[in-house]
Amino acid sequence: MRIAAELAASHLADAAWVVAPGSRGDHPVTRCVRGGDVAYERVSIDPEGVSGLAEALRGFPPVPSRWIEPSSAPSWLVPEGFGEVGSILVTPLPGQGVPAGALVLLRRHGQAEFGEDEEVLARLFAARAGSAISAARMFAQQVSITDTLVGELLPPTLHHVDGVEFAGRYRPALDTERVGGDFYDVHPVPGGETLAVLGDVCGKGLEAAVMTGKVRTTLRALLPLADDHLRVLGLLNDALRKPHHTRFVTLVLASVTRVGDDVRVRVTSGGHPPPLVVRTTGEVHEAPTRGTLIGVLPDIDAVTAEVVLAPGETCLLYTDGITEAVGGPLGGEVFGEERLHRVLAACAGMPADAVAEHVHMVASQWVGAGGHDDVAVLAITAPRGRRQAGGAREAHTP
Repeated sequence: MRIAAELAASHLADAAWVVAPGSRGDHPVTRCVRGGDVAYERVSIDPEGVSGLAEALRGFPPVPSRWIEPSSAPSWLVPEGFGEVGSILVTPLPGQGVPAGALVLLRRHGQAEFGEDEEVLARLFAARAGSAISAARMFAQQVSITDTLVGELLPPTLHHVDGVEFAGRYRPALDTERVGGDFYDVHPVPGGETLAVLGDVCGKGLEAAVMTGKVRTTLRALLPLADDHLRVLGLLNDALRKPHHTRFVTLVLASVTRVGDDVRVRVTSGGHPPPLVVRTTGEVHEAPTRGTLIGVLPDIDAVTAEVVLAPGETCLLYTDGITEAVGGPLGGEVFGEERLHRVLAACAGMPADAVAEHVHMVASQWVGAGGHDDVAVLAITAPRGRRQAGGAREAHTP
């Protein structure tokens, strides 16, 4: 709108208005006087006050502009200090299937009135400008919709919850995208437990992100049943099984409770790599849980394991984007589980945020500039001391 008004005022008239469709008389307008600055504002106007303007805003060809009586122009249409209006031209701005607005051109008294050739030129200009304005408006709307939808799919900001530290890191497969198939969530559950979830949807990109949103929404609806992991996984499996697609998800459920200085974690795998536990001694071992992947078979099976974390100990949930990352000094080596164990051993005694950051950083350095899968890690740590006991909450940035 700004460019259209400025070009029109510079080459077609002494002043130009670009009036966009509005509601209840409130219209976005851009105006420019030749040699002056472009101004944008929302004004309350009556399009019927300018012959042809109401029709132009509806996309209909208005009355030929050279027939409009300049003295009938309302005061809002004449820029301050412009002087007496000699002629007015009004033409539609045709858009992408819907009108983009109207172009109003003004010439001062004493200047040649708009002729037929100039009116044709103005209409050609308006057609190009209307198409550009309509496209820009459509793209802006698409960006707004995308930002809203993506905002719902982004990993949450994690907190200390009921005296337990939670921290996560996430990186989509394509650095140009913000979401993908890996995810994590932390949900306080009535009754004292906190349900942590980390999962990996089959695939990458937008389609995987849509599936991720469905999984997260379904799990949120199943929170009242969070104490029964097998039932939650079974209901999620029923919700995802569809005859027309073969997408599936692997995930880990972790019910977390503070018990004195320790943290009790019940973990259940649905076809996902089992969580890793790092003790303050540097010992790292897998939680003994296993299960079938979700969304394929009519029936699932899973084994729940319980892990007790002493102060300073961490249970790490991660996706295979870590262990299957290809890179290293020669560029073709798999990161692997053994290397992840060594990295975690070096994190003994660290807070959750430091553990998640260290694992994510080492994996990113391993990949370098090469391609990689979606990556997600979620650290659950029993904090040292009792500063977070009693349900205190403290924000952490993932």
